[in-house]
Formats: sequence, C-alpha cells, structure tokens
Amino acid sequence: MEYSLLALPGLVIWSLILCLPWRPWSTRESLDANVDESNKTDLSQITVLIPARNEAEVIAETLASLKRQDKSLKIVLIDDQSDDNTSNIAHQARLKNLNIITGAPLPEGWSGKLWALEQGRKYADTEIILLLDADITLVPGTIASLYQKLNSEQLDLVSLMAFLRMNSFWEIFLMPAFIYFFKLLYPFHLSNASSDTLFSKHVAAAAGGCILVRKEALEKIGGFTALKDSLIDDCTLARKIKTSGGQTWIGLTHSVLSHRKYDSLQTIWNMVARTAYTQLHYSPLLLLLCTLIMLIIFVLPLISLFLSGFTIKITALLTILIMATTYLPTLKFYERSPAWSITLPLIGIIYLLMTWTSALRYISGSGSSWKQRQYSS
Repeated sequence: MEYSLLALPGLVIWSLILCLPWRPWSTRESLDANVDESNKTDLSQITVLIPARNEAEVIAETLASLKRQDKSLKIVLIDDQSDDNTSNIAHQARLKNLNIITGAPLPEGWSGKLWALEQGRKYADTEIILLLDADITLVPGTIASLYQKLNSEQLDLVSLMAFLRMNSFWEIFLMPAFIYFFKLLYPFHLSNASSDTLFSKHVAAAAGGCILVRKEALEKIGGFTALKDSLIDDCTLARKIKTSGGQTWIGLTHSVLSHRKYDSLQTIWNMVARTAYTQLHYSPLLLLLCTLIMLIIFVLPLISLFLSGFTIKITALLTILIMATTYLPTLKFYERSPAWSITLPLIGIIYLLMTWTSALRYISGSGSSWKQRQYSS
C-alpha cells in the first residue's frame, strides 16, 4: 500500500498557516506597560470592575497592584456570594477609592461573572471601565498604557491576554500552547482590523482577564445583559461591540499577570473542557470536522515518521518543522525553551481529547461548571 501522500495534507495546511498574510502565529500584536515616571496619566476617568467569588487567596495582591497604578483610580469590587474571606481581605487593602458591594443571588439565565459585572456597572460613573479578573496583577503603568492606546487610536475596547502562570510542569507544557491555539482560532490581526475589511468582520477577540472599554460602547450594546448567558463572554463582548460599529484591539503582554494556579493536568483539562465545545457552537458536525483537521495536522505527521519510505519521512519531517516554526514566536514571547516546539503534536492531541471531554459532558447533560456553579449548555 502506498503511504507517501499520508502526511501531505498536513504539510499543505501548515504551509498555509505559515504563509497567511495575517500571521496568526505571530506575537507582533503586543503592548507592555510604559513605566516612564515622567509620563504620568490621570486615570480619574476609569472605574475598575472586579468580579470576585471566593478569591481570598489572590485578591490582596490584585488590589495592591491597582494601588500602584494611580491614586485617582476608582475601584468597584463585586463580592459574588463568596463563602470565604474575600470581602474582609479586600477591606484590609485600605484603598481610598475602593467600593465593595455584595452581589445579589444569581438570576436564572446569567453566568456568574457577567451578573457580577452588570451589578458593578451601575456604580461606574466614569467614561471608561476596566474589567479585571480577581486573580490578575498589573505592572505599574499598565492601565495608563491601555488608556493611551484606547485614546490615541480611537478604540472602543482594548484587551490584553494575561501572562499565564507557568510554574508547574503542566503549566509550562500546556499554557503557551493555550495562547497559541487561541491566536490560531482568533487571529489578532483580523480581530484588530475594522469590520469592513475582508475576513476581519467575522473575527473579534478579547481576553476577559483585562479589558478596557468605553462605557458608551458598553451601553450601546445593552450592557452585560446582551451577553448574560455567554460562557465565552470576552470574545462575545468584543464581537458585539465590533458589530455595533466599534473598534476593538487585543494583544499579548508581559504586564498583566495571572496568578490562577493550574498545577495539575486535571485542572488545565477542566479549564479547557469548560468551553471547548462551546467554541464549536455545540455542533457535532463541527466537532467531527475539528477532529479530522487535528488528526491531519498532528497525528498523521507523527505516524508518517515511523512508516517506511524516504518520501513520506521527508514530508513528515518537513511538516513537523513548519509546525514547530509557527510555535517558536509564542515560546520566545513567554521565555520558554525552543525545544518545547517539538512537543506541539502531542499537545495538539491532548487538546483534542479535552475538546471531546467537553462535548461528552454536554451530551451527558452535565454542562459546564465554574466556582461551584453549574451551567446548563
């Protein structure tokens, strides 16, 4: 039987990904804090909304980082029915402009984070709102840099993909690839282009950990009510603002740091499985198509390496080389060894299994869970 063409489809796909003009593998879309002390920015027109549910372990560090941004910054922390010491620890931060509100019980049809943000939105009387996750710390000057980006380019939403924690083996192994795959699904260049540009009108992305948005643009789409049941709320928010005529921008950064721990394979697996099938719109057809593509680009090149025949081995090696090349910019950005690039086929297979876990959980009726809450799909 002739196997020489077995790896060819993968080679074609990876070559196309490498040569796409919008370069989804690139890290060129990035923004870091301007720490120049001579360039002070007045942040009095910004209100930070922090939804916090059982975040006692991380909230003190998050608030401390906000204290180093600017004294005029207004902060609203929504204690979302926590049963730990979140609120007391937040009070101990002694921030002058901190307003801690107790969130109401979660209504039917809302996700917890969006319900908390909608409650906090009513306390925001500034022109700009920063949506910040409770496990995020900001390097001094980060909010000022975001604000300058928003104003200088007349944007309606600016978002930064947090620098994920990479301490444990599984975090180092899988987290850079999480960002890499996100950029393949939502190419930042297309997302950042205006909606009247070819292809870009179908792509909108944001990273929920850190989003600076104009209050007017948020109100134009109906606030968080417009996406109240969305499990991928960040990209949904960006899409709604973009389709309403707004302009969005997303980039990578070293200045927004996530301290959420994913020490084990199981915690990362559950994190991905929570929304992977949602990305596929709960479609069995899209799941099968995704599986087919993942098998072609990750599994067949690996199998081809162990088959006899010079042509198929060279094709497989070239495929894996191009694949690894596209992963190198992400590894460099996160200061990881280039050697990790050769693990991408295995990582791809693991993420495919996570996607199937997400689908099977949906089919079984268990839906998604987060922070001790269960969401039906």
